Amino acid sequence: MRVFRGFHHPGIAPASALTIGSFDGVHRGHQAMLALLDNEARHRAVPSCVLTFEPHPRDFFSRRAGKPETAPPRIATLRDKLAELERCGVRQAVVLRFDESMAALTPQAFIERVLVRGLGARYVLVGDDFRFGARRAGDYAMLDAAGAVHGFDVARMQSYEVHGHRVSSSSVRAALADGNMALAAALLGRPYSISGHVLHGRKLGRTLGYPTLNLRFGHARPAAQGIFVVRVHGLADGPLDGVASLGMRPTVEDAGRVLLETHVLDWPAALGADGGYGRVIRVELLHRLREERRYGSLDALREAIARDEADARAWLAASSRR
Repeated sequence: MRVFRGFHHPGIAPASALTIGSFDGVHRGHQAMLALLDNEARHRAVPSCVLTFEPHPRDFFSRRAGKPETAPPRIATLRDKLAELERCGVRQAVVLRFDESMAALTPQAFIERVLVRGLGARYVLVGDDFRFGARRAGDYAMLDAAGAVHGFDVARMQSYEVHGHRVSSSSVRAALADGNMALAAALLGRPYSISGHVLHGRKLGRTLGYPTLNLRFGHARPAAQGIFVVRVHGLADGPLDGVASLGMRPTVEDAGRVLLETHVLDWPAALGADGGYGRVIRVELLHRLREERRYGSLDALREAIARDEADARAWLAASSRR
């Protein structure tokens, strides 16, 4: 998959079949849309294209209003979103910066500048609640009428359900906030995971006797927070079991950054003590043990981590017998 920041690049395909949206989580509803998009793209002999935005438009508007806490928590990092889009067969992804100029575009200008001149739309697929342009004034009927003028087809995808649940980014966020990782996995079609490069940190975990692999989550409000039983991919031939903390580390830091800190339960000796640094790993969050807490001392934190490790081993043992 080719990824472009903006559409003023010579490598962008001159024509495309595209869909538009934030695609946070790339859940099963998104996956159904992308399967249809791929089929329509093949039929027209053009590449499939996803047009998405960073930051999320609701992030932008909430910050502009001085109320960043009203923005939706983020399910996935941009890295993970793009990886899932590629896994779904998307040929081209265009990431537009959502800023004042983008927010001010009228629906007509968005169609003409972005869809027609920028991306050469031949087919546009949107969700049943799609709105676009300044003040969200554009809707499906306006897009369909514009397609007749500019020569692109327009289609609308209805909502998608799994076990009676309407699949949406909001429903995935709700499941993650509740710690219902099984429901989140059913809505996503895979275990919820976070990936990235392992970073050097303060090595406090090593001092406490529980060294960790640290990944930065590039958003202030992750949809999932707490202590989790996890499975780590990318360090060995097979996955490794672990326990992880996703959040702000309130006992040892108050810097406002979100980290996923993973302690592998049985570290492979062949990797050596520093063998994880710089690697790209993917951490699946399988089960939430508890919420993140602040402790009065490092000794209390160490005791809590020991209990978390024991609880993680117990959960893994019980799940293997099911």
